[in-house]
Amino acid sequence: MTLRPFHLALSVRDIESTREFYGGILGCEEGRSAETWVDFDLFGHQLSLHALATSGVTGRNAVDGDAVPIPHFGVVLEWTQWHTFAERLVERQVDFVIPPRIRFEGLPGEQATLFFLDPSGNALEFKSFRDDTSIFRQ
Repeated sequence: MTLRPFHLALSVRDIESTREFYGGILGCEEGRSAETWVDFDLFGHQLSLHALATSGVTGRNAVDGDAVPIPHFGVVLEWTQWHTFAERLVERQVDFVIPPRIRFEGLPGEQATLFFLDPSGNALEFKSFRDDTSIFRQ
């Protein structure tokens, strides 16, 4: 199967802090925009952020000792790319909900993961697998 980019639309509190965070902190290229929304290239995927009053985490779920924010979204990066991205976030002093770590170490599905919130409270997870064939392994 050939993977295609996903499209995800989320609400944010305001466009300016969204531009600063996704463009400046995360390094995403900005695409089309209007007064109330902006698109970003999120590692080859289309992220549309719309200014509305509601956004953010509504709960948490326990996963391998972490309280994972729900809902959340992100991208599965290549192993080296994940480490480079994690270093970028640390250098820019991103406040992590779950700092960079290895989850399920030594087990099927072992992965590098990290979580943080955007300025509107939307939770993002970026993860990586040493072996991409283990992404869906049970």
